[in-house]
Amino acid sequence: MSQRRSKWAAFVICVCLVAKATAFYLPGVAPHDYKKDDIVPLFVNALSSAATVIPYDYYEEEFNFCRPTDIHGKSESLGSILFGDRLKSSPFELKMLRDEEKCVTLCHATYKPEHAQFVNDRIRENYFIHWEVDGLPAATLFSEADDSSSEGPFYKIGFELGHVENNLELLNNHYDIKIKYHTVDKVNYRVVGVEVQPNSVKSCNNDKLPVSGDPVTLKDSEITEVDFTYTVKWEESTTPWATRWDNYLHGYDPKIHWFSLVNSAVIVLFLTGMVAIILLRALHKDIARYNAVEAQEDAQEDFGWKLVHGDVFRAPRYAMLLAVLIGSGAQLFLMVSVTLAFAVLGFLSPSSRGSLSTVMLVFYVLFGSIAGYTSARYYKMFNGEKWKRSVALTALLVPGTVFGIFLILNFFLIGAKSSGAVPFGTLFALMSMWFLISVPLCFLGAYFGFKKPKLEHPVRTNQIPRQIPEQPFYLRPLPSILMGGVLPFGAIFIELYFILASLWNDKVYYVFGFLFLVFVILVLTCSQVTVLMCYFHLCSEDYRWWWRAFLTSGASALYVFLYGLLYYYTRLTIADVPSTILYFGYTSIMSILFFLLTGTIGFTACFKFVRKIYGSIKID
Repeated sequence: MSQRRSKWAAFVICVCLVAKATAFYLPGVAPHDYKKDDIVPLFVNALSSAATVIPYDYYEEEFNFCRPTDIHGKSESLGSILFGDRLKSSPFELKMLRDEEKCVTLCHATYKPEHAQFVNDRIRENYFIHWEVDGLPAATLFSEADDSSSEGPFYKIGFELGHVENNLELLNNHYDIKIKYHTVDKVNYRVVGVEVQPNSVKSCNNDKLPVSGDPVTLKDSEITEVDFTYTVKWEESTTPWATRWDNYLHGYDPKIHWFSLVNSAVIVLFLTGMVAIILLRALHKDIARYNAVEAQEDAQEDFGWKLVHGDVFRAPRYAMLLAVLIGSGAQLFLMVSVTLAFAVLGFLSPSSRGSLSTVMLVFYVLFGSIAGYTSARYYKMFNGEKWKRSVALTALLVPGTVFGIFLILNFFLIGAKSSGAVPFGTLFALMSMWFLISVPLCFLGAYFGFKKPKLEHPVRTNQIPRQIPEQPFYLRPLPSILMGGVLPFGAIFIELYFILASLWNDKVYYVFGFLFLVFVILVLTCSQVTVLMCYFHLCSEDYRWWWRAFLTSGASALYVFLYGLLYYYTRLTIADVPSTILYFGYTSIMSILFFLLTGTIGFTACFKFVRKIYGSIKID
C-alpha cells in the first residue's frame, strides 16, 4: 500500500532511526481557510490492505468506482510519488457547512462477473479505501479499549472496501461523511477532522437515516447493478488546526511504549558504561606498564596487544571494497543525522505528504561528496593504486545495488497491475539525480580526498607478517561477530517493533523524539562494543581488525532481518507470493542499509581507538 511503502522508506533509509510529537507543521504550510459554501475538494488515493503489500489505483477498471468528468492528479512531492501515493480528483461535492442529510447519488455502476470476482477477492483481503480532504486522510472512528486513560476520538486511517458476513462479500456502496471544522472567525472555517462510516445497502431510503437495509453482494455469475450514494454532515469542533493531527498520530499502548523504551535505554547505557569503565581502566594499566619497559630495560615485558604493533596497521584484504563500504556508510550516517535533526525540530510534517522521503533522497544525493572523500582517504591510507575503480565503485556499488533491488520489486508491482509501481518518469528523475548530481559530487569529494596528505600511522608496519596464535572459540571470526551484533540490535529492537507495526498497519509514525534517542543509543552501543571486541582480539595477538571492526557492529543487520522474518510470521497475514517477495525485498534493502550504517559507526570508533592506544606507547 502506498502509505506503508512511504513509511517503510522512511525507516529503511533512516534505518535505525525520535519526545513524543503532536502535530507540528512544516514552516510555510499555511492553513486553508474556507468560507461558507466554498468547495472543499475530496481526493481519492490508492486502496491498500494489511494482508498484502500490493496497492491498487482507486480508478482501477475492476473497482468501477464513480469517476468525475475530468480526472486530474494532485501535485505531489518526489518522495510521495516514489512510494506509491496516487491522489486524484473525485466526483464528491463537499461545500463548507452545507449538510447533505438526504442520500446523494454519486453514480450508477454495472459490475460484470469478472469485475465482481476481482472486487470480492479484494474484500476478502480486507482492502481499505483512502481519501484525503484538506490534507487530512479520511478515517474510521475507533476507541482504544486497552488504554482506559486514553481520551478519544482516535482514528484508523482509511475505511473498508467491504466486509464478509455469513460467507458473503458485502460491498460498501454508501458513505456517511462527517467533517469536523474549527471556526476561525465569523466567516472563515478550517477542516480539522474527516470521518467516514461506510455501509452496504441496495437502496438508500432517505426516510430511514442512518442508512440500513439489504446489503449489496456482487455475483460472479451475472451482472450486478449498484448505486453509490453518500451523505455529508458538518460538525463544529474545538480542536484547533495546529493540533488536528493528534488523533491520527495516537499510538497503541503509549505507557508500554514509554516504559519499554526507557527500560531499553537504561539497560543499554548501563552495559555500555560498564564496558567503557572496564576498558579504560585496563588500557590505562597496560599503557603505564608498557611505557615503563624502557626504564626497566626489560624487553620481555612486551605481551598482549603491544606485541602486534608491527602488524596492526597492515592493509587488509579487499581494501578497496572496505573503503567503498565505509564511504557509503559515512554518506548514510550524515543523511540520517541531518534528517533526524530536521524531523526533531518539526520541519517534517505528516501534512506534507512524502516530505520525509523527499528530504532523505535530497540529502543522500548531496552527501555523495562525503562518500567519495571518505572512501578516497581510507583507500589512499591502504596504499591503493586503482583509484579510478575505487571512486567508480563508491559512486555506483551501494546505490546501484539498492536501486537494482527496488527495480526488480517494481516489476512485481507492474505485473500485479498495482498503483504502487513507480512510473517511468519518476525512475528517470531518480537516475538523473544519481548520475547528474550524486556521481559528480562523489568524484569531486574523492578528488579532494586523494589530494589530502596520506593518513600516517603512529607505528611502522613490519615487512613480514607475524604469525597469529590459535584463538579461543569465542574470539574466532564468526562467533565474535555474531556476539558483537547482539547489543546494537538490543538497543533498537523495541522501537523497531513500533516502526514495523506502523509500516504495515497504516498508522502514522511520528515519534521522532523516541527515534532520536534510539539513534544516539545505537551509535554509542556500536562504538563501544566494537572497541571492546577489537581490544580482546589485539590482546589475543590477532591483528586482523579492519574487517572485524566493520562486521562486528554491522552484524546487527542480520538480527534486524531475522526480526523482520519473525514479524512476518507472527504479526502479518500476508499469504500471496508477490506480496511475500515484496516484503522480504524491502526488508533486505533495510538490512543492507542498516549494515552499512552500523558497520561504519563501529569501524570509525575502532579506527580512532587503535590509533590512539598505539600512539600512546613508546615503540623502539
